[in-house]
Amino acid sequence: MRVALFITCLTDTHYPRAGIAVVKVLEHLGHEVVFPAGQTCCGQPMFNAGQRDHARSLARRMLDLFEPHDCVVTPSASCAAMVRDHFVELFDADAPDRERARRLSARTYEFVEFLQEVLHLDLAALAPRWEGAVAIHDSCHGRSIGVAGRARPLLEQIPGVRIAPLAREEECCGFGGAFAVRYPIVSGAMATDKAAAIAASGAATVACGDAGCAMNIEGACRRAGHDHRFQSAGEVIAEALGLLPRETTA
Repeated sequence: MRVALFITCLTDTHYPRAGIAVVKVLEHLGHEVVFPAGQTCCGQPMFNAGQRDHARSLARRMLDLFEPHDCVVTPSASCAAMVRDHFVELFDADAPDRERARRLSARTYEFVEFLQEVLHLDLAALAPRWEGAVAIHDSCHGRSIGVAGRARPLLEQIPGVRIAPLAREEECCGFGGAFAVRYPIVSGAMATDKAAAIAASGAATVACGDAGCAMNIEGACRRAGHDHRFQSAGEVIAEALGLLPRETTA
């Protein structure tokens, strides 16, 4: 299968290793991964700010870049949600790009979702190994597209992994894109609560379904003096398969 990697802005600039993990794992499973070099923002910040013309322009660029590929995979549930939930509504009912957006929406997947729903991955059969406790933070956008909770059963197939229970795990971390900028005090308080829950879990590693969440919570953890390693579920899988070296905590 020929898969296009949609890296997303925050992953590319702050957590590029999550994108590398996607490539390593998919190639290990025998699939061709391509990286459309002209990709930019999916337009979510503009869409959320009501700037639909700008969001539409960026969406059209994505349609042009990703249309030739069988599937589009991203490590970010938030950006997957933008493509799947909102691209179609950016175009008029009779616009040719509306049908193109519908087709792209139907073949865009968050990475863990892709492993489970498309590849039906039996991770245990690949003899993975990884030692340690992992706390999982599912993003709000991940819940909106039905991928929340998917990382846990996949990571539980790895001998040595212990999933650390996280108090109030369904609460927002306070990032929410522009929300963190518009309401920094509220956002900071929410991130502080999340950081405290992670510290109480005893996990050294936190698997996040979105780079934005990871960035927000990691900042709160650092300010509180907590030493945790933030990464994607894909990175844990890649490390367990020996495709990436094991990282230490911050």
